Amino acid sequence: MATRVVIFFKTMQAARCPTDELSLTNCAVVSEKDLQSGQHVTVKTTPNHKFAFTVKTHHTVVPGTIAFSLPQRKWAGLSIGQEVEVANYNFDKSKQCIGAMTIEIDFLQKKSTDSSPYDSDKMAAEFIQQFNNQAFSVTQQLVFSFCDKLFGLMVKDIEAMDASILRGEPASGKKQKIEVGLMVGNSQVVFEKAESSSLTLVGKAKTKEARQTIINPEWNFEKMGIGGLDKEFSDIFRRAFASRVFPPDIVEQMGCKHVKGILLFGPPGCGKTLMARQIGKMLNSREPKIVNGPEILNKYVGESEANIRKLFAEAEEEQKRLGANSGLHIIIFDELDAICKQRGTGASSTGVHDTVVNQLLSKIDGVEQLNNILVIGMTNRPDLIDDALMRPGRFEVKMEIGLPDEKGRVQILTIHTNKMRNFNLLAGDVDIKELAFETKNYSGAELEGLVRAAQSTAMNRHIKATSTVEVDMERAEKLQVTRDDFKGSLNNDIKPAFGTNQEDYSNYIMNGIIKWGDPVTHVMDDGELLVQQTKNSDRTPLVAVLLEGPPHSGKTALAAKIAEDSQFPFIKICSPEKMIGHSEISKCQAIKKVFDDAYKSQLSCVVVDDIERLLDYVPIGPRFSNLVLQALLVLLKKAPPKGRKLLIIGTTSRKDVLQEMEMLDAFSTTIHVPNISTGEQLVDALELLGSFTDKERASIAQQLKGKRVWIGIKKLLVFIEMSLQMDQDYRVTKFLSLLRDEGALNEGDQIRI
Repeated sequence: MATRVVIFFKTMQAARCPTDELSLTNCAVVSEKDLQSGQHVTVKTTPNHKFAFTVKTHHTVVPGTIAFSLPQRKWAGLSIGQEVEVANYNFDKSKQCIGAMTIEIDFLQKKSTDSSPYDSDKMAAEFIQQFNNQAFSVTQQLVFSFCDKLFGLMVKDIEAMDASILRGEPASGKKQKIEVGLMVGNSQVVFEKAESSSLTLVGKAKTKEARQTIINPEWNFEKMGIGGLDKEFSDIFRRAFASRVFPPDIVEQMGCKHVKGILLFGPPGCGKTLMARQIGKMLNSREPKIVNGPEILNKYVGESEANIRKLFAEAEEEQKRLGANSGLHIIIFDELDAICKQRGTGASSTGVHDTVVNQLLSKIDGVEQLNNILVIGMTNRPDLIDDALMRPGRFEVKMEIGLPDEKGRVQILTIHTNKMRNFNLLAGDVDIKELAFETKNYSGAELEGLVRAAQSTAMNRHIKATSTVEVDMERAEKLQVTRDDFKGSLNNDIKPAFGTNQEDYSNYIMNGIIKWGDPVTHVMDDGELLVQQTKNSDRTPLVAVLLEGPPHSGKTALAAKIAEDSQFPFIKICSPEKMIGHSEISKCQAIKKVFDDAYKSQLSCVVVDDIERLLDYVPIGPRFSNLVLQALLVLLKKAPPKGRKLLIIGTTSRKDVLQEMEMLDAFSTTIHVPNISTGEQLVDALELLGSFTDKERASIAQQLKGKRVWIGIKKLLVFIEMSLQMDQDYRVTKFLSLLRDEGALNEGDQIRI
């Protein structure tokens, strides 16, 4: 049956919608005597304002009036009793069918808000079903009922349906905006949350706007100024930001949660703070909030926790307002260990640290968790931080920012010398690769300090040292930082905290190594083999060797020489002389620190000198420190972290004592360092030292020929120096008497010293 089209043009009076149910239909309500249900009309309120409506009939409406709901009257600017011109409106279905419509949505009444998620896909299907074949205009306001909740809607944008689709042809891809359109069964509806709304939408149809990319489009990764941390930055990006780059719809469908916490740890000066700042600049986020851990603490009860809440308040407010479209808020905690120590370990009765940790836990991953935050913590002591903070969902990404390798050092030095190079202030003889090779175990901050020291050395050359300090401007214009400036700073000014302190072991080998016989050569050769094993073997990242022998045989000097010749970036001597007066616990901590520092370097050598002295061993009693013994046993057997290698050289004069303590098993191998045992070996040592004349040495050789001696090289040096203080005629006699007096010479047989 053909639909009868009624031609209609009439002046009517605006009225109030008769029922609440009719208000939800989005239709203007008229009398059956005036119009038919389903017709479309235009309502002209002023000469320049015309609005399109679909009408519905109801028996209570007085003929000659047209009833509108409150949102409709608000949108069209209508008042009750106002006269309007009403006319038929026929849609051109080839041009005015709605292809896609974007609608802004919010709760109709603020008091009826809730935090339940609403599925915008189901909402869109319900909307099309309720309002099919109705007229819609841009900026139109209406009420929508869904899941027993009333929502206020506003039409933001209407896109016409592609005419090719209407003809049953493939889509042409052309999009055309229209002001008025007709809702049809295959229209698409996209809901967009109002800016200040607390509504939570889920589903594909919740937003159509192009989401702001998280990476700043103007950011240049090459200009980050972070050298030597390419791998670490790549790992952080993969773990923490990959999910944030993807559209939120796909992330939701995967059930994926964003990483909300990153913990950066490692030695001081290696770039933890720099990396955190650069992450903030790289992202399209709010200005990062940088907080030093101790600043959070307050002496008044509850204030420390309030300080934590203030940090997260802005992110909470924005998430309530914008939901998934909220920007990223970055909070950076420097010295995190100051406020997040293990709970229950504090000596204070106030328990302030505990409550601060609890507050931080609840904000990052509590009941009302935030999804628009990234908390970056930095510390040199990750072992102090409470375990609950370290689990997935909190500080999930744990990244060690360690000492840079050679490639990283090239990058860092290039960054810090770039400006000088651009202004031709860097001499051509400066080789960055050579500097990088010579700065093993330098941190990023120490490399920056090295450049500064070289610059100050270069500038100092152009300062006139007269009664007044002034700059020689003629020469200053030719200022250049040279290779010698860097070399001087390297040797005198900047020393690495985790490197080789030459003064540490140079005292032990101040007289060099006296190779008085094959036994010394064998020890040095075995030491070289162990060094090569440490460098080259992947199966044995930990090599521990014990040099044992009688007192004064030169064990410490040999250990220091093997360590020096290894050219390892990190060399430390753990010596009893540095621990005089230490308690057992502080001694254990000092030894552990040496090993902890060694683990931070790619290649390390630790010399544990005079082990029985470290253990406080004395034969009278006997007495020794079991605490230090157990600490050493653990550290000697503990393999370094993956990718790190460690050579341990121990020295002792009491192998039998270590055997009883079951300590020998902790070493991979044992090398015996003997004393000088024959007269010929002693004469060879004298010749190498060059202390006596040829005639004097011949006389000594004649006296000691065929005799056995037993003297350590260290004691021999003392006797030589004592003898050289005598007149030349008495030096040989004094030397031989010293040997006899100290050792009780048996004629023709043995001198034992």
